[in-house]
Amino acid sequence: MSLIPATILTGFLGSGKTTLLKRVLSEMHGQKIAVIENEFGEENIDTDILRTESKEQIVQMSNGCICCTIREDLRETLQLLAAKRRKGLVEFDRIVIETTGLADPGPVAQTFFMDDEIAETYLIDSIITLVDAKHAQKQLDERQEARRQVGFADQIFLSKTDLVSEDEKHDLIHRLKHMNPRAPIRAVHFGEVPIAEVLDLRGFNLNAKLDIDPDFLKEEDDHDHGHVHDEHCGHDHHGHDHAHGAHCNHPHHHHHDDDVKSFVYRADRAFDPAKLEDFLGAIVNIYGPRMLRYKGVLNMKGTERKVIFQGVHQLMGSDLGPQWAEGEKRQSKMVFIGIDLPQDILLQGLEQCLVP
Repeated sequence: MSLIPATILTGFLGSGKTTLLKRVLSEMHGQKIAVIENEFGEENIDTDILRTESKEQIVQMSNGCICCTIREDLRETLQLLAAKRRKGLVEFDRIVIETTGLADPGPVAQTFFMDDEIAETYLIDSIITLVDAKHAQKQLDERQEARRQVGFADQIFLSKTDLVSEDEKHDLIHRLKHMNPRAPIRAVHFGEVPIAEVLDLRGFNLNAKLDIDPDFLKEEDDHDHGHVHDEHCGHDHHGHDHAHGAHCNHPHHHHHDDDVKSFVYRADRAFDPAKLEDFLGAIVNIYGPRMLRYKGVLNMKGTERKVIFQGVHQLMGSDLGPQWAEGEKRQSKMVFIGIDLPQDILLQGLEQCLVP
């Protein structure tokens, strides 16, 4: 039986999650979606339907979707829905989890890794973060939860762009890309977004295509060594003996020194698998809570196939990908998104894991 895809919808208070969800739930798209609401604010999808004291409240919507509010643990809710589905009591093809506006999506994502029963039933499709263009700069300045939500995203939807100028919009997009270069960003108006752009994004899957904004990683030249793209700069600087970051200021964003930052590491030499596993294990052990998302396509000594790895906080997984194509450049590429990560320690450690 194939796994049930799960979409995690996050975003700061007032960013438009409920508007987007209402659209998903009311559109006649022919998909049966179970929505799990983890929100106890004013804006429940349909407060009258959902106002109940009962612990398990599952409501069938007119277009075949079902909706349930969480009165307890997410894990129990997921197990309950799966059990009811197996018994034929409810019918759904996928789930969407709306997190509270102040939530860190990390623990929600981790639920899908940590519990065997959940992992054997569900598969995270993607984490979608809604960002309110009008209030985002202030929220990102003041609230770490808002910055974390950006760091976790596989896809960012920008709402309320009609309320800001083009310059303000570009500044915000620039800032978001420096925090998270691997999430595509697109503007949405009043939650009007084609259902195909919300579901089946496969943003979370381990796959051989590491999506990083192409302009963010413009190649200037190639050297046979590791190099890094620093979060402060619009281009690469290549170190000849070791990887290092380039610090250059862009006048329109240098005043935002966000604690959620990303950096990309690339190396042309292969990794030594044992050394890399030991190093990443140690790093995750120490810095795991501050590591939001990390992902890579790796060239490993001893295999003709790409090795794909990714993680959320302390949980890390890897998979064998397709074979390196004939003539394809065997280059490892990794992206780390986290809170005040020690970039120099990571870079030095990764360099030491390369085969001489």
